[in-house]
Amino acid sequence: MPTLSHIEDLEFDLATKLLEELVNMFDNMPSAKLNESNIDDVEDAQGVYQLFNNNELVYIGKADSKLGLKARLLRHAKKITCRKNINTQNITFKAIRVYVFTAMDLEQLLINHYKNRNLSPDWQHSGFGSNDPGKERDTTSVKADSFDALYPIDIDINVTIESENNQVTAAYILKKLKSKLNYNIRFETIAPQRRAPHQDLEQTNIILSQKTQSVKNFLKLIDNNLDSNWKITILPGYIIIYKNDKRKIPSGKDIGSL
Repeated sequence: MPTLSHIEDLEFDLATKLLEELVNMFDNMPSAKLNESNIDDVEDAQGVYQLFNNNELVYIGKADSKLGLKARLLRHAKKITCRKNINTQNITFKAIRVYVFTAMDLEQLLINHYKNRNLSPDWQHSGFGSNDPGKERDTTSVKADSFDALYPIDIDINVTIESENNQVTAAYILKKLKSKLNYNIRFETIAPQRRAPHQDLEQTNIILSQKTQSVKNFLKLIDNNLDSNWKITILPGYIIIYKNDKRKIPSGKDIGSL
């Protein structure tokens, strides 16, 4: 008879089994349009998700306890609006809550799995999931295959800015635009790490002859009323407005040239 031991080994490939279960669930579940109404049904829990453009897998993401599924999906839903070359009605998602997160990277496991099936998500590693890159990234050339280059912000969309009278400040217009648009407008403040607009922006008065105009026209109004030390630059993914900015912005266009 074999000798029995009070110590035995169990080798279980948890990563493979979990990946198989996730792929099976994703493959057999329907997708829903990426809009606020559908995202409301999602718990703000840990998990993984997929995004599709015209039923083509374009992005795989994960959410942890710090920023749950609902918050991540809402951020993506906002990012795809106010963009050129994209129809938000064609963007859909699937999401799976994962109640026990292991040390393994579920996102990367899924990405590798679909790559092996020749389904490499186009938006992965394109900057789609990134926040505002910050001032130090303004001088970096935007790659031609990045999300911002393929789907640049739309400054031709109309926005309505309400005011009690026709005279407002440049700061007032910028803050209203910032609150209405789903892409970032970063402007000079009174001091680093402060949110209050620069005094020039607060003291520059502008007559609004039309309260509903394109974003481009509002920016041109501001540009025409500020002195020549100010520069408004349109980048593929956001807008920057700075004073005495001598930096070269390779992927930016001056508002005056548009």
